[in-house]
Amino acid sequence: MSSTADLTIRQARILLPEGDLQVGDVLIQKGKISRIAPEIVGTETDVEVDARGLTLFPGVIDPQVHFREPGLEHKEDLFTASCACAKGGVTSFLEMPNTRPLTINQAAMDDKLSRAAQKCLVNYGFFIGATADNLSDLLSVNPTCGIKIFMGSSHGALLVSEEEVLEPIFANGSRLIAVHAEDQARIIQRRQQFKGITDPAIHSQIQDEQA
Repeated sequence: MSSTADLTIRQARILLPEGDLQVGDVLIQKGKISRIAPEIVGTETDVEVDARGLTLFPGVIDPQVHFREPGLEHKEDLFTASCACAKGGVTSFLEMPNTRPLTINQAAMDDKLSRAAQKCLVNYGFFIGATADNLSDLLSVNPTCGIKIFMGSSHGALLVSEEEVLEPIFANGSRLIAVHAEDQARIIQRRQQFKGITDPAIHSQIQDEQA
């Protein structure tokens, strides 16, 4: 007796969890992958895709994106950004907190989550940003995928570079911490050194290996 499927993908180059490539078929039932085999027969399917010559891989998780909602939607919003994700095979993203307003407390997190629930086409998570005075928020805001620390002045109010501020963040709680690590004093020194030079290539000289 034949089974039924929502979708059968035929003869794709399938990237397996172990990292191997296998040419074969993929059977999807009730929205989930139910079988992978060199050839699947005896199954009725609603949709069949001929994927010969194409590569099929699991959805990509992008752990660092900078979308522009709220505050700068003229550049990009959560809907257009998630459309781009879906088009490119990114099925989950984790977004940075340097929007306007900054995502540094529960109210800002709730607002962003509400927007995402209405607009996003893919899975999402949002970092809470560390500031010089929001340690209690870093420990209490929920849900969040983690804490983001920016150690460079290019990120304005999110700048956290002093040891006396950083140490309590690392010492308290067990949340994932992602760090944009820069030596602020070194960057200021290099900016002065190269002041007046407008060649874009100078950026890598200002923010050199030491920075």
